[in-house]
Amino acid sequence: MDDRSIRAVILCGGKGTRAYPHTIDVPKPLLEVAGKPVLLHLLEIYARQGHTQFLLAAGYRADLIAQFADRLPAVWTVEVVDTGLETGTGERVRLLADRAGETFFVNYADGLGDVDLASLLEFHRSHGRAATLTTVPLPSPYGTIDLGPGGRVERFVEKPKIPEHRINAGFFVFNAGVLEQTPGADLEREVLPALSAAGELHAYDHFGFWRSLDTYKDSLELTALCDEGHPPWAQSSLETEKA
Repeated sequence: MDDRSIRAVILCGGKGTRAYPHTIDVPKPLLEVAGKPVLLHLLEIYARQGHTQFLLAAGYRADLIAQFADRLPAVWTVEVVDTGLETGTGERVRLLADRAGETFFVNYADGLGDVDLASLLEFHRSHGRAATLTTVPLPSPYGTIDLGPGGRVERFVEKPKIPEHRINAGFFVFNAGVLEQTPGADLEREVLPALSAAGELHAYDHFGFWRSLDTYKDSLELTALCDEGHPPWAQSSLETEKA
């Protein structure tokens, strides 16, 4: 199978309550970063690496997600499926799994990273299990202080990464049938723990750029990164290493 034919299921059905009130009339995936929806930035991460077949699992304001999809490049294959307003993330994936193929990507709609999708897919195939998630170092929400002898403040570090702890970055690869055998409506709270307990979940460690859009402030900070020039998520981590 040509890897470029592998579909990506994008979870874009949530209400985005942490970005309230900016998500009253607009779903969070359509909040803008540098003048275009964060969802478009994510789809472009895939498209730049040769993946242009998408299943958009819509829910809240599915009509606006459909309107967004109508404006995407005609050479992309995009299907919008209304998976329900209150449906859990695991159930949204389950509802689309029969359309996704033997192996498929899954992504939250609000996470941007220079993840090398070919390397992620290669790692997934190498371990032979049902699912792979991508991890990144835990980003601290606070600045930290480095202290010297006698309590002397040596330096301030603005929101450092904490490499000894890693978190789910939301770039997944699943095999067909995995969710049929795994109970639970919520992906993170039920499905992934069940896969872990069954020995069917492996982690791909990503060390490049990653950032999620959880609040409206995040959208402003991501926009500022675009203002600095080439967005840090606009190339794969493999390209970053070669640069």
